[in-house]
Amino acid sequence: MTTRTRSTGDGRASRAVAGQPTAQAVTRPAPAPGSMPFPALLASWAVAAVLTARPKQWPKNLLVFAAPLAGATLGRDDGFAYALVAFAAFTAASSAVYFINDLADADRDRTHPTKRLRPIASGRLPVPVALAIAAFLIAVAILAGFWIGEPRLAAVVGGYFVLSLGYSMGLKHVPYLELAFVAVGFVFRAIGGAVATHVPPSAWFLTVCSLGALMVAIGKRYIELSVLGPDAARHRPVMRWYRLPALRAAQRTVTLLMWVSYLAWALTASDGWIQGWHLASAGPLALALFRFDQLTGAADGRPVEDLISRDPMMVCCELTWLALFTIGL
Repeated sequence: MTTRTRSTGDGRASRAVAGQPTAQAVTRPAPAPGSMPFPALLASWAVAAVLTARPKQWPKNLLVFAAPLAGATLGRDDGFAYALVAFAAFTAASSAVYFINDLADADRDRTHPTKRLRPIASGRLPVPVALAIAAFLIAVAILAGFWIGEPRLAAVVGGYFVLSLGYSMGLKHVPYLELAFVAVGFVFRAIGGAVATHVPPSAWFLTVCSLGALMVAIGKRYIELSVLGPDAARHRPVMRWYRLPALRAAQRTVTLLMWVSYLAWALTASDGWIQGWHLASAGPLALALFRFDQLTGAADGRPVEDLISRDPMMVCCELTWLALFTIGL
């Protein structure tokens, strides 16, 4: 079998077996958008838009159901259906923030080994199309409240969007304050579900939601710093200000305060039946919090979302808590 040798630009020789295509012959440039049929182009943009919207993050918006569930309103006409509208509004708002983030960071993402593959940075989703989708999502998020006749929902969603935008544009670089802003974002979701379903949230309810979100945010930073070490600041510049012992102490303090606040909330129930079951549900909640502390302390590199939703013991504690809580309703 014959071979042929050609000279490369740096003086080295490359060999190719006769009858087999070279790497240059195999690699072809991706077809230009203008050369694709329009239906295929739309399908490509649709897939890229869904990826940019981060569907893996959408379960965070399920917190809008917390107040309707706690207020036993899901059977009312303005209960479950209105909570679904609130969920859709926050999903649209949070997705719009991701679009804006990727548009603002496109040039920097192109130099990142993995972020360069994001649809906007890679060019799969053109900038004008991404801008149009972001504007549409913002409009949907704001108008959802007016659609159900609840302008307060529109105000809450708007406040969440402004907060998220401010966080992305600079507040995420302020140590400790950025943790509080992450927690506040979750509280906005809980308030949105409350106003959509006309459930006045109690101060203890908001306190539990706030502390729970703060606990998760601190746990996430602890895992990042444990796994990445000094390199964590390259991934997230604010990490240079954090230390593992301080994060660990803060997480455990917030966890204890959350559980005590939950007990205080359970005691506010006027009905003895509800109060008894909600106090009983504090048991599995304590086990779930203890398990979360163990998992974050292990720092095995798994995302916080996986610790909460995929660990068998954690899921068992969560389902037991939910069952006791629901029986009380």
